[in-house]
Amino acid sequence: MSDALINGLAGAGGGIIAQLITYPLQTVNTRQQTERDPKKDTRSQGTLERMCQVVKEEGWERLYGGLMPSVVGTAASQGVYYYLYQIFRNKAEAAALQQKKMGVGDGSVGMLSSLVVAVLSGSVNVLLTNPIWVVATRMQTHRKELNRTPADQGLLVSTEQPILSAVEHLPYGTSQVIQEIYSEAGILGFWKGVLPTLIMVCWK
Repeated sequence: MSDALINGLAGAGGGIIAQLITYPLQTVNTRQQTERDPKKDTRSQGTLERMCQVVKEEGWERLYGGLMPSVVGTAASQGVYYYLYQIFRNKAEAAALQQKKMGVGDGSVGMLSSLVVAVLSGSVNVLLTNPIWVVATRMQTHRKELNRTPADQGLLVSTEQPILSAVEHLPYGTSQVIQEIYSEAGILGFWKGVLPTLIMVCWK
């Protein structure tokens, strides 16, 4: 087994374990970042308070909404990154040794070459796995619609015009999310946000 494959598998395994442990926190964090309802004041809520609110209103399962695509995305991202990094690193080391034979350099990979290797690995990784993260983020931010009683509905109609909720009823599975994204923006919808992500990879 090659070093690249070993590093890829190790990265994927470590990423999956970390994802399973921290996923509820990631769900709450993603919701706080994407909350767009001006009538809701969640700025003063702490992480634990927000987590308890999600459990109370939507159930424990919503803390793990989108877990499967997220785990797949983590495994793919970590595995692809470390696999590609080792391959590009090997090529950089081979090129450095070749230059040493020609009397240029000392045969070691320089800082610039290491930076290029990291940027290339990260960029290819983003381009390959961005669709998975788009699906996972959509599932994380999906909210379970609260059931209204007929009395509540009557009060809503009598006091103000009903506001259509953007949330949908469960279940909200991976296949449904994929169809939803495709119907909204086509195949390019799965690469939403890829440019800022690539910029962040280059500046890390």
